[in-house]
Amino acid sequence: MHFLALGVLLQIACAVHCVRNRGNNLWLMVIIFLYVPGCLAYIVFEILPQYAGHREVRRVRAAAAKALDPERNVRAAREALETADTAATRIALGDALGELGRWAEAIPHFEAAAGKTPAPERSTQFKLARACFEAGRFERARTLLDSLPPSGSQAENDRADLLRARLLEEAGDSAQALAAYEDIGRRMPGGEAQCRQAALLLSLGRRREALPLLIEVERRVKRLDSFERANHADMYDWAARTLTELRG
Repeated sequence: MHFLALGVLLQIACAVHCVRNRGNNLWLMVIIFLYVPGCLAYIVFEILPQYAGHREVRRVRAAAAKALDPERNVRAAREALETADTAATRIALGDALGELGRWAEAIPHFEAAAGKTPAPERSTQFKLARACFEAGRFERARTLLDSLPPSGSQAENDRADLLRARLLEEAGDSAQALAAYEDIGRRMPGGEAQCRQAALLLSLGRRREALPLLIEVERRVKRLDSFERANHADMYDWAARTLTELRG
């Protein structure tokens, strides 16, 4: 009942805003006939752009657009690729497919991008290695990681080391994987390394050792901005649920 009342109030507010700002009559029809989804679409594409200069608003708008139309970035990247087949457009399409978990489809685009540069480009090669790992092509991922050009960025080295740790875990070398996660976790922001270390410990039945790691994740998450938390929402939700279970 309360939800229905709130929905009606939202619909009235959006309709009034549309009329007062002399909006397109099509938007008024969307608001009236699509009810809450129509109001949300109006807010995302008509109201929020008025505040587009604000970083948080831009992030909210992008997240809402992605939720309403998950394929949007893929379509845009395909259109850009049809206009110009460059390393950049290939990478953009590979990234868009990866965001949807379609890693096997992303691989040929990262391969094509790598082939368009005169010398190995570390960022592209790492993206290809990540795509191969996520698609289950572990040996290829390992070969690509081992041949990565050196980087002067510690953050880039840490991301590569995290993927190597995941490969160690996948190969069943739990001891080395745990040591690698612990080492990387000291340097990397966020809590991905700790989450993966805790998950591996739990799979080995070492619950007591997993508990302090998840407590550390809980502490770190509180210091992250909303965008970073949203980017890894599933992982941090898992960590929170698991920590509750271990404490109970």
